[in-house]
Amino acid sequence: MAQAKKPNGGKPNGGKDNFTRNLVIAVVVGVALIMLVPTVLSNRGDSSAAIPASVSAEDGYGIVFNKELTGVPFIEIYEDFQCPACARFEAIAGSYIEDLISTKKAKVAFHPLSFLGGESQLAANASACAADQGKFLDFHRTLFANQPSENSGAWSSQYFATLGIGLGISSGEYDKCVQGQDYIGWVKNVAEEGSKRNVNSTPTVFVNGKEIDRNTAYGSLGDFMLAVEKA
Repeated sequence: MAQAKKPNGGKPNGGKDNFTRNLVIAVVVGVALIMLVPTVLSNRGDSSAAIPASVSAEDGYGIVFNKELTGVPFIEIYEDFQCPACARFEAIAGSYIEDLISTKKAKVAFHPLSFLGGESQLAANASACAADQGKFLDFHRTLFANQPSENSGAWSSQYFATLGIGLGISSGEYDKCVQGQDYIGWVKNVAEEGSKRNVNSTPTVFVNGKEIDRNTAYGSLGDFMLAVEKA
């Protein structure tokens, strides 16, 4: 019986098909890597980045109050200035936390994150600029009390420069810091340190190194105070 002839003069076409398929795969992988690189770079820390005077690299690059205290609760707050849940937490516990700071009853570190995009980065950077002027808590309180909707375009460098005037900041260094985004490298360092601690939502609060239960402790001042006392 005569053997059936293969198409194309008996030469298999699999080689051409394999080449085409591999070429497509290579292109797809290349595009994926191109898209991935900016994300990886944007989350990479920079140990040489400028940091505010009140920041402690040893404490996760947080803006720290009462760093010198020992034998008191250490409260670490990871938050995004655009996060509505963070604004609610500030409304519930903000005054209590500020009182702990002023009465030297706790060491407190604030970690401004930028989960929600560019305007969160601008806000975090501006908060560090305000910290250099001794106005972080005023900035923090005012921004959460007047929080707009996420990425609405309400927050810009000019907005934060004007906010500084309202907070009584008269130094031109604050404006330069805001406009130049002098602490964007620090913002990335905060994000990297938060990632190392598996912080993937805001607010996240640690007391003496232990994350408190967000399902109970964030809902009322009494529950939060109890969580601090038990830690």
